[in-house]
Amino acid sequence: MAFVYKADPVRGAEWARLFAAKAPEVPFHIWPDTGNPERVRYLAAWTLPEGFERQFPNVELVFSTGAGVDQFDFSKVPQGLPVVRLAEPGVVAGMVEYAVMSVLALHRDLPAYIEQQRQGKWTAHRVHPASKRRVSVLGMGVLGQSVLVQLRSFGFQLAGWSRSRHELAGVTCYAGEGELPAMLAATDILVCLLPLTNETRGILDAKLFGAMPRGASLVHVGRGAQLDHQALLDALGSGWISAAMIDVTAPEPLPVEHPFWSHPRILLTPHVASMTQPETAVDLVLENIRRHDAGMPLMGLVNREKGY
Repeated sequence: MAFVYKADPVRGAEWARLFAAKAPEVPFHIWPDTGNPERVRYLAAWTLPEGFERQFPNVELVFSTGAGVDQFDFSKVPQGLPVVRLAEPGVVAGMVEYAVMSVLALHRDLPAYIEQQRQGKWTAHRVHPASKRRVSVLGMGVLGQSVLVQLRSFGFQLAGWSRSRHELAGVTCYAGEGELPAMLAATDILVCLLPLTNETRGILDAKLFGAMPRGASLVHVGRGAQLDHQALLDALGSGWISAAMIDVTAPEPLPVEHPFWSHPRILLTPHVASMTQPETAVDLVLENIRRHDAGMPLMGLVNREKGY
């Protein structure tokens, strides 16, 4: 059996070192090196190579090297082939850090202070206690729930929404399309952590922003295609949305002339909220290989019907 890695080659070299230490019996190859294609049983990739199922006729398990799988074209992935996403501890920890940083930045008016610094203005804004601020998270998977748990320690009023029902201590949970407007109406800071599906594509639009209270703000760390750029610019221009932290866009990178770059109420980062950490990712991959070989349930197995 052999393992092929097709993603960032720098991190791939770290994966190779870790595989050599923890699973020396598994030949490890970094794309475009594949060794003998007929020996490849495991493939880890950010984007799948064209015709991989023919190139690797004995592949048994595919890993996404990120927490999402929307970059995969599942019409080209054989139905019986398991696909696993790496919502591993390193990814979760990184996302929690970024989301908490962003919520606190918006809560304490950081975009306004950055713009004032540029203008040489010394103006204080009223500080509101966290207990008076309503923070809601779209998406209650592993990432969303982890963010909510950490935010709980600050005393925010917390809510979470997902397609299916969840329960989380200290969080008002909403489920289904019918309950979304009620949560939005009671939201001061909205964090989008949704996976990209047909249902969530373009969800951050004028209708959604209009359902939030005037002066609300946005943290977008889901997927770029979920955000209507013009709708956000319009909402910022009218003051309906006060500020936004944006980490994901479509396209990536944004064109140099895009208004997000220079907008005074947008803090923009280049898709760095969270990254797969080789140490924890390799541990999760090896555990899933062990589970696969033993016929046990896989961690992070993708439900194709849901898209995540």
